[in-house]
Amino acid sequence: MNRIDPEMALAEFAPAVHPPVLPASDVSYVVEDTPIGRMLLARTSDGALVASSFVADDLAESRVLERIASLVSPRVLRLPRELDEVRRELDAFLAGSTRGFSVPTDLALATPFQRDVLRRLAASVGYGERTTYGALARAVERPAASRAVGAALGANPLCVVLPCHRVVASSGALTGYAGGLAAKEYLLRLESGHQTA
Repeated sequence: MNRIDPEMALAEFAPAVHPPVLPASDVSYVVEDTPIGRMLLARTSDGALVASSFVADDLAESRVLERIASLVSPRVLRLPRELDEVRRELDAFLAGSTRGFSVPTDLALATPFQRDVLRRLAASVGYGERTTYGALARAVERPAASRAVGAALGANPLCVVLPCHRVVASSGALTGYAGGLAAKEYLLRLESGHQTA
């Protein structure tokens, strides 16, 4: 008489155990601690970065995610591996070992005016350079709109990648920045070649 091994019998009828596989998402995101603060990075399924936003707390994180869900797609999942390239580029930039980003961007979270301002800024103010709110307002042919330019930059959905930190007051003073003035100073010192201790 053959004896039946109970473990073998169970293995024969039990389903194989595999780690869960999450489906592809329209937008993948991750929250990353950086030297300049906590940032939410989000990328569409075609690889375009739609957010590199400062999120100091869970409430700020929720607000950014709600905006992405309403303006880009409701299918938003936390999938860190989908942001590996962006994270590497951001780390390299903040370490001073690169001067820009190659990841494609999408200004889906920006208003039409913000798009004009951010595109002009990215095209005209390079690494290590600075401009003023007034100069940027003139560059977008709205010379009396310095405050509107400041508001547009303050809500930049692609901080660091689209360098709103390079805009200062006409006196040269550092003014508002979504990540705080310490983050803005860090970025400007980094780009000017000074130690960022």
